Amino acid sequence: MSVIDLGEYGADFTANPYPYYAKMRENGPVHRVRTTDGAEVWLVVGHEEARAALNDQRLSKSPSVLGMTMLDEELIGPNLLVLDPPDHTRLRRLIAGEFTGRRVEALRPRVQRLTDELLDAMEPAGRADLVDALAFPLPITVICELLGVPAADRDAFRRWSNEIVAPSGAEPEREAIESLAAYLGELVEDKRAAGPEDDLLSALIAARAEDGDRLSLPELRGLAYLLLLAGHETTVNLIANAVRALLTHPEQLAALRADPGLLDGVIEETLRWEGPVETATYRFSREAVTIGGTVIPAYEPVLVSLASGDRDPERFADPDRFDITRDPRGHLAFGHGIHFCLGAPLARLEAQVALRTLLDRFPGLELDPESGSLDWLPGMLMRGTRRLPIRW
Repeated sequence: MSVIDLGEYGADFTANPYPYYAKMRENGPVHRVRTTDGAEVWLVVGHEEARAALNDQRLSKSPSVLGMTMLDEELIGPNLLVLDPPDHTRLRRLIAGEFTGRRVEALRPRVQRLTDELLDAMEPAGRADLVDALAFPLPITVICELLGVPAADRDAFRRWSNEIVAPSGAEPEREAIESLAAYLGELVEDKRAAGPEDDLLSALIAARAEDGDRLSLPELRGLAYLLLLAGHETTVNLIANAVRALLTHPEQLAALRADPGLLDGVIEETLRWEGPVETATYRFSREAVTIGGTVIPAYEPVLVSLASGDRDPERFADPDRFDITRDPRGHLAFGHGIHFCLGAPLARLEAQVALRTLLDRFPGLELDPESGSLDWLPGMLMRGTRRLPIRW
């Protein structure tokens, strides 16, 4: 099988990968590709095949299958994205209770207050970068408050986070991970010394399973790392992508304004049409695995394209159309199977509050025509733009 070099498509692929994914799907659901950062991997692009691959235990999440470790695991500690059962089962059980629907819903008043404060600060200027003014500060404040990260440390955390999810180079990425590892280690030790407090990290430090099992220091660092990154980076892009989709589809925005009950449809359709995660994190074949008629040999890296799977016409009619009235159930934006995103209820809640309040406050909301071209996030992990200039 020939290798498709995605890097050859340049900035066009970063800005709009969907036509390239469509062409790949026409030639089969699985391809050998060279990613935009130069890695050769197997890429799953069909919806049915992607859904199956996300829950296939023959595809390990642990790079130890290849005799290696991921940089963040090496420097910070294990997290749910690089573990298989029974280790994954154990860690997920210890934290799942903190992300129940009831606990997340209890955060709604705080999310609403934060949103109102951010919009109060935005309003006088008549224009803003939505990412800087709302889409970033809302989820980062929520997750930092949940974990007990001091407000003064959040700007530093943003710099590290941006470098990790969209690296500018190998050395800056390593430096960001090393800085975050040191910071999280100190944070965990400070909280251990301070004793029980009313935040998630303190709860994880104190958490015990029925058999007395507790999280180790590397596990606590790894979980805090995952929750901080996944707890805000994805929601930043969900909020910004939803606003951009509505403002570039005025008939859909008009439909929402006429029927506010369509808000959940906006969120789910954004997750399908322009979800915040383009490809799921790496999987590794433990043995030869046949997917969509293609044999992936043992000990090979595999990426599952959530973005491509959710634009597959075999699953969604007219998939390139943004339609907030469609039934998008079955989309893959939060993954599938045992690695389904624990934070999905929190992301949906924050998006609901942010979108409803923004549109209510600014009925004349539109993209800022003086903003210039969009600056898309590099790489194939996150799907979104660094800025979203708007005015009202």
